[in-house]
Amino acid sequence: MNPLTRIWALLIALIAVTVLLAPVPGLAAMAGLLVLAWIKARTILGGFLHLRGAPGWLGAVTVPLGLWMVAIWGLAALAFSSPF
Repeated sequence: MNPLTRIWALLIALIAVTVLLAPVPGLAAMAGLLVLAWIKARTILGGFLHLRGAPGWLGAVTVPLGLWMVAIWGLAALAFSSPF
């Protein structure tokens, strides 16, 4: 199978898991959705944009993205735990 076809199939599978997880309420489901989004972004950046072959670039993009998603989850956790 062509590598781009394999990446496309992986993205379709990740989208299917996202659709199944989306209606589930709670912080754990949100964390799962953010992890899935991070994996999809890493797959696109590494596979379609070929950053996997450029030393250091894939990590330079996905690490800040991961930190951003952790911050989003943390703010959501604060909002869910707030009594207001």
